[in-house]
Amino acid sequence: MPESILAPLTTLTTPTSDDTRHRAGLHERLLRAATTDDLVDVTYRVVDTPIGPLLLAATPVGIVRVAFASEGHDAVLESLAARVGPRVLLDPNGFGQLSDELGDYFAGRRRTFDVPVDLRLAQGFRREVLGRLREIPYGSTSSYAAVAASAGHPRAVRAVGTACATNPIPIVVPCHRVVRSDGTPGGYLGGPETKAFLLRLESAAA
Repeated sequence: MPESILAPLTTLTTPTSDDTRHRAGLHERLLRAATTDDLVDVTYRVVDTPIGPLLLAATPVGIVRVAFASEGHDAVLESLAARVGPRVLLDPNGFGQLSDELGDYFAGRRRTFDVPVDLRLAQGFRREVLGRLREIPYGSTSSYAAVAASAGHPRAVRAVGTACATNPIPIVVPCHRVVRSDGTPGGYLGGPETKAFLLRLESAAA
């Protein structure tokens, strides 16, 4: 883990002594003060979901990363510290809006996400593709070729695949709705089982 305030604060999530409650309170006050004064680059939390634990990370702009366990959450945090900023802070009680929206989504009660997003980790054509993905309706799919055409680059099918594979905010930005032209699912950062689960979920609730 890179040098930051992350490492010492992570220990507060596993209480082992009588003074831990006090330390946790100090952590909470530090977090709120740092956030108010713009002293934090990224806050994060891990939440449990039907597809396993998801790492949620945000900047003051919005959600910057949603990461599957298979990606290695420590590696994701290291990448965020390098690419966004080294001041990475655990917020174990934060992300209420996204946590609630994810809960409603997995319960079949939500079709779109309203939480603000920060797409700074995607640039150029990849960022354009992510914008197109949010236009694919819930319960529907689109081919890589169709997304390329909608982005104004019909021959950039492979580039669309790369944009989906490196989507920093899966589920919220629904790259799982992009499939091959023959209708087969294609790859997915969270694994083929996760992609199939999400498509079944949306199909059943549509």
